[in-house]
Order: sequence, then C-alpha cells, then structure tokens
Amino acid sequence: MGRRKKGRRISGVLLLDKPTGITSNKALTKVRWLFDANKVGHTGSLDPLATGVLPLCFGEATKFSRYLLEANKAYRTTAKLGVITDSGDSDGEVLETRPVAEYSREQLLALIDKFTGTVEQVPPMYSALKHKGKPLYEYARAGIEIERKKREITIFSIELLDIRDGEFDLEVFCSKGTYIRTLVEDIGEALGCGAHVSMLRRIEAGPFPLAQTVTIEHLETLQEQEGASSLDQFLLPIDIMLDGFQQICVENDLSSSIFNGQAVRIPHSLESGLVRLYLKGKNESPDKIFIGMAEVMADGEISPRRLVNFDSAD
Repeated sequence: MGRRKKGRRISGVLLLDKPTGITSNKALTKVRWLFDANKVGHTGSLDPLATGVLPLCFGEATKFSRYLLEANKAYRTTAKLGVITDSGDSDGEVLETRPVAEYSREQLLALIDKFTGTVEQVPPMYSALKHKGKPLYEYARAGIEIERKKREITIFSIELLDIRDGEFDLEVFCSKGTYIRTLVEDIGEALGCGAHVSMLRRIEAGPFPLAQTVTIEHLETLQEQEGASSLDQFLLPIDIMLDGFQQICVENDLSSSIFNGQAVRIPHSLESGLVRLYLKGKNESPDKIFIGMAEVMADGEISPRRLVNFDSAD
C-alpha cells in the first residue's frame, strides 16, 4: 500500500489572487502548506509574471477542475512596444529592439479590432503545453524549437484602456487556450515594431471575478494568528465551479444505485448532456447535497459520471 498523504482532508474551491514572480505550482504549494491540506490542484496555470484569479481545488473538488479549465477568461495587460523577447514577456531575454512609429488611437483601435472573433493562434514555446511528455518551456530553455500547430481560439472583445509613450493597456475577454503574450506579439508585429507583455493580470476565470479572491499575504497573517483551520472560511462549495450546468435533484432512496454507478430513471424535462446531480435533503429539508456530475442519456436515464467521495471529504 502507498503512504497516505499528510494533511487535513478538506474539500472546496479557493480563489487566490496569485502574486507576480512565482509559478502557479509554487503558489499552490504555499497555499497547501498554509491550509495543512491533504490534496490541492489548480485549474490552469498563470505565467510567473502574471497575477490575478487562480482557482485552487481542494480534496474532492479536484475531480471537477476540468470543467473550469473549459471556462472563458478575462485579462488586463500592458503591451511594451519596440522590444521583442524570447518568451513574449518581460521575464524573457531581449531578442530585438525596433523603433516605434507614431500611431493614433483610432489607428490602434482599428488594428486591434482585427484580432477579435474566432482566430488561429500558434502557442508560444514558453508554455506548459507538452511535447513527448515534456513542457515546451523546457525545450525553449534548451534552445530547441518545436513545431506547434495552430489552435482555434475566440477573442470575444478587446478594449483599449490607455495609451502611453511606447506602450498601451488592453482588457481582453477570451476563450480557454488563448495566450495573451501571443496576442500582444501579433499586434506588435502588425504595428511593425514588435511588442511584449510587461504586465498581465487575470481579472476573471469563468464565473469568478478578481473581487472574490484572497491574497497569500492575508492567508499567512490569519494562519499565524488563528491556525490553519481558520482559513476554511475562504473555501467555496465544490459545485460553484459548475454553475453553467443545469441540475437534477434525486430522492435519497436512489443514492445507493447512483453511488454504485448505476443509471436511474426519474421524471425530468432536460435534454441529453451533462448536469449537476444533487440529493434531496432528509425530512423535507429544503437543503440539497451536491453529489457529482451525471449525464442525461438519449433515453432519459440519468447516468452518474463523476461523484463526490464523502468518505474523503469533510
């Protein structure tokens, strides 16, 4: 038998305001230690330079993190013109500098508008995408260029927030898989001077805005004063990640069948697809208990797909 992980068996979602200068994995490790948690995972990493919304999943919530990976995101970024780096951001080595020609606000607005909609984007070498089991950034650091396929992404909107000498600020609302560094580099190339990201802040991840996040510093202070369990107040329910899915509530007498992986048949009006699955509260209680994700089959049956293990969740 393998050794059990140490730490408290807690479940839920933490919305962290990731600081700049550290990887998402380092932020996760720090938070796991602060909570004294048994199991923590994130829902898609942010660059070391980047700050902002980083949802972290504790315990049983990690089973459902994949659904938040599919969510849309929103960012604020600063594009620094005239300097091209190997990583596409200010953490990288400077490859080339170019003069920056004058341009008007109207010209820039017309240009960035061309980058909205469904477009193809080549992922940067400095990314966590894997090739033969290794992340691309490891090849990049070794000076190896790997051919990458274009991917289709959607940029729903780009708002020009401010223009200053040699730089400008954007707010971008986009689909999963969008690289803001690549977007900024492409805009810089269209201007003829090149560009890189000097600031990047994720302000939304799916349904979660920046205003709901908590900082590592705040968690550290509270943990020092009141202990790890005092941080549990920041954990949100697991199903908060799944707000975009419809829900079905079943009677308690069906719980045994569901937790044995068996499909059940109940009256409902939903079409086929994934749904949130709940058990009704006991003794006519209005409360209901989230138990996982299920699929409504073509014949109307409800088939469990991913369930909460209540023996592993507090």
